[in-house]
Amino acid sequence: MAYKMRGMTFDQFEVGREFDTMSRTVTEADVASFAGLSGDFNPLHTDEEFMKDSPFGGRIAHGMLCASMGTGLANQLGIFEGTTIAVLQITLKFTGAVKFGDTIRLKLTCMALKESSKGDKGTATFRGELFNQRDEQVLDSEWVVLLKKG
Repeated sequence: MAYKMRGMTFDQFEVGREFDTMSRTVTEADVASFAGLSGDFNPLHTDEEFMKDSPFGGRIAHGMLCASMGTGLANQLGIFEGTTIAVLQITLKFTGAVKFGDTIRLKLTCMALKESSKGDKGTATFRGELFNQRDEQVLDSEWVVLLKKG
């Protein structure tokens, strides 16, 4: 038997529906790997001595790393698997710092649905909020996703 994709089609989403992801801890290895991959070796992320007297009291994770982790957490829900045609836009607002050892989770809320004039697809707009282990929002985002219809 062939694998069946778990994704939800455009017409299965409802405005106001929320999706909560599992959580994951941001590690020093995550930050080091992202610095190497992105080329972003800013001392905010890589130099503990430089950052120990900062308002953060130590190094912080890259905002883009945390945003990427958010998309990964959303993917693990399975709701976009096999039904996403394209991510058209993601707008990010960084609202707090993520420190090494913080545990983050994503809450996705369907905010709007718009059918395509072609009828076989539609765009869904989601609010994505990333929270740390203290339920403090660290990232607020808007995602516009083009989805297949059922």
